[in-house]
Amino acid sequence: MKKLSFATALALVLAAGPGSAFTASNGLQVTDQGGGTFLVAYGGKSGPRAFWCAAGDYARRVLGLRVTDNLWRMSEPPRGAGQGVIFSVSPQGAATDAGIARFGPPSGRFSVGRAQNYCNDPADMVRED
Repeated sequence: MKKLSFATALALVLAAGPGSAFTASNGLQVTDQGGGTFLVAYGGKSGPRAFWCAAGDYARRVLGLRVTDNLWRMSEPPRGAGQGVIFSVSPQGAATDAGIARFGPPSGRFSVGRAQNYCNDPADMVRED
């Protein structure tokens, strides 16, 4: 069943085509990059958790992934000023670190549920100061 979910998600990503835009619940813009990858664009004062929130929100609401499915950060941290973060539904070429402090060995992976859970913290909403 997990392979079906991944295959379905990958088909949805590929069908959407590059350039399809989505506004996450925290206001960050997510753009499909094709091949199972997507870009969470810089959108003002936002830290790593805001980018993961947007990635998780996109994965659930657009790709239809389950909370137990995984996302991988593709661009190595730290994120440069004014730059976005690229994520993928596939581990090939993933970053070695998620850019967020965590227990256990470094990894560029979070579950969709964990990523989307960052949307529940008002401090992670994009601020327009």
